[in-house]
Amino acid sequence: MPRKTKTTAAADKAAQPQFSAAALEQLIPGPVTPAELEGIFQQFKKAVLERALGAEMSHHLGYAPGQAKPEGAATNHRNGKSAKTVLTDVGALRIDVPRDREGTFEPQLIGKHERRFTGFDDKIIAMYARGMTVREIQGFLSEMYSVDVSPDLISSVTDAVMSEVTAWQSRPLESMYPVVFFDALRVKIREEAVVRSKAV
Repeated sequence: MPRKTKTTAAADKAAQPQFSAAALEQLIPGPVTPAELEGIFQQFKKAVLERALGAEMSHHLGYAPGQAKPEGAATNHRNGKSAKTVLTDVGALRIDVPRDREGTFEPQLIGKHERRFTGFDDKIIAMYARGMTVREIQGFLSEMYSVDVSPDLISSVTDAVMSEVTAWQSRPLESMYPVVFFDALRVKIREEAVVRSKAV
């Protein structure tokens, strides 16, 4: 893998969105618990997804909300929003998806009939490939992410990539896997008038 130069690293950093200190201060005004931080991330993810979907709608219609409709534009226009729950890597997230009058808007970020966000299917496939049953996957997702997923949904995800899963499970193994063990005894040693714990 090629090493990144200072120039490419700087370009990568510049390409990433930068947040002002004031915006971060407003988002996290003081110390927070892990649960509160998770809640902030969920709110942030919801806001970003909804803003991105709104931008898709503006592109679809040809004008932003609050702007006058361009001359000669089609009769189609915004028609409120509909609530939708999508499954993400960290649990269920309820978002508002914009609608258009003619029903021709097809979001690309989260498809019209999609209920799972990028990365969720990968988790199911990874667990199935490693030998977990459908019921075990269902229990794991419920315990870790508080998401109730039906066995039918898990089956539909795994069936879609069954050939890849089968190939992974039946892949040829190496004839030998070397394993190296490192062991040490930690002892107290006086060094320069200071007692330090060292590995021997």
